[in-house]
Amino acid sequence: MRSLGRVLVANRGEIAVRVLRACREAGLPTAAVYSTADADACHVRAADRALEIGPGPARESYLAADRILDAARRLDAGSVHPGYGFLAENAGFAEAVERAGLVWIGPPPAAIRAMGEKTAARRTMQAAGVPVVPGTVEPVSEPAAALEAAAETGFPVLLKAAAGGGGKGMRVVREPAEFEGAFAAATREAQGAFGDPSLYLERYILEARHVEIQILADESGRAIHLGERECSLQRRHQKVLEECPAPGLVAETRERMGAVAVRAAEAVGYVGAGTVEFLLAPDDSFWFLEMNTRLQVEHPVTEMVTGLDLVRAQLAIAAGGGLPVEQDEVRLSGHAIECRIAAEDPARGFVPSTGRIRACAEPAGPGIRVDSGVAAGSEVTQHYDPLLLKVVAHGRDRAEALARMARALAELDIGGIRTNVGFQRALVANPAVRDGRVHTRWLEEHASEVLEAESAMRRESEPLAAALAAWLEAERPPGVALQAREGDGGVARWRAAARWIGL
Repeated sequence: MRSLGRVLVANRGEIAVRVLRACREAGLPTAAVYSTADADACHVRAADRALEIGPGPARESYLAADRILDAARRLDAGSVHPGYGFLAENAGFAEAVERAGLVWIGPPPAAIRAMGEKTAARRTMQAAGVPVVPGTVEPVSEPAAALEAAAETGFPVLLKAAAGGGGKGMRVVREPAEFEGAFAAATREAQGAFGDPSLYLERYILEARHVEIQILADESGRAIHLGERECSLQRRHQKVLEECPAPGLVAETRERMGAVAVRAAEAVGYVGAGTVEFLLAPDDSFWFLEMNTRLQVEHPVTEMVTGLDLVRAQLAIAAGGGLPVEQDEVRLSGHAIECRIAAEDPARGFVPSTGRIRACAEPAGPGIRVDSGVAAGSEVTQHYDPLLLKVVAHGRDRAEALARMARALAELDIGGIRTNVGFQRALVANPAVRDGRVHTRWLEEHASEVLEAESAMRRESEPLAAALAAWLEAERPPGVALQAREGDGGVARWRAAARWIGL
């Protein structure tokens, strides 16, 4: 076993808080880094020690590897946990951490590199016998050659950035006439997001579901899977709601996908926590999409259903320990759903919202978990991803998990900025979502329907809220203010009234 010493969390927001909590439970001292924009952030207060590393823009702080390594030295850190995003899947940074004599709490740099370049990953998976979506296994840089490859693959096709993921540099092309413009746009976006304009293409599977498998592997070469997560509800290739297990997935398909995911991890010598992502067709055939060599945003739903702490497992494996359970000991109990709560305005095309959070009342009660990186007084800036927190609901079955999520979203109160809370309420109430009848394009095709349902929910609440607020205004003692907060329409007025009468 090796000592992790003080764990430096090279990240921010809810994932930094999540990792710091796990370290505290494990009895490990902690350190955080922060930009000037995050001087008062929750993750800074959650760490034993913290150091400013630069201005607000991520490239001058959280993406500045040299500044993070200098902070690790000054904070007397013995190990680095990257969270997700920023430098989490940067093989060069992982190597620099190890050269500095620190323990990297993540997979080997060689595994990150093998899966980081997407066409190379496709070739590796093909060699390992993992089913891969038909398409190119080499980057395509010339539009004419790319169009020829698309015609051979068969339309519709999906253009994807060879150097990255997370939905950046992706375009669906349904017919040849659309190809040139989509290729140029995807190239520009890939260059801007990853510094590499290379693209590859694959067949676009109609009405496919996005199902991913959580894996854990230790240094002895043992690997297990922890079941699947359904991630089909996406907007612009960004996940919005995730759940575990996937609705309607039969046990046989789960076991086949799990076995293939383990094979994929073993093919690159994987160590730690990772996720193998698949496209699942309506006939239950599936294909490898990519492997995320890090902790996923949606890891809490797996934790709720398996009872395992994935961050604690990461820490133990990085220290040279083994897996927390054997494969035959993994049990999926109940159902869990996660909603990502972001600072954005759905009614205005989901534009990011910035400003100071004036109030933040989180839901609680049976089966509810909240992973948050903000609180009342937190400043939301334009520098970072708009994700604020994640609400997770667990129930004995999917119906109970949905009911608990609906109740939790009704309790969630974020004042001062616009958020997608109302949109998530409408999404959870949608009949197709409740029946599990969705695919990766469903939300794009039905966004207006969900937005209209959100507006209807708000319109229904406003008259009663106004009447209650007027009655309370007439009855309130002198000098007691009754104010609703911006951003939630009639719902905010209900809550203002409820606070006044002590509910």
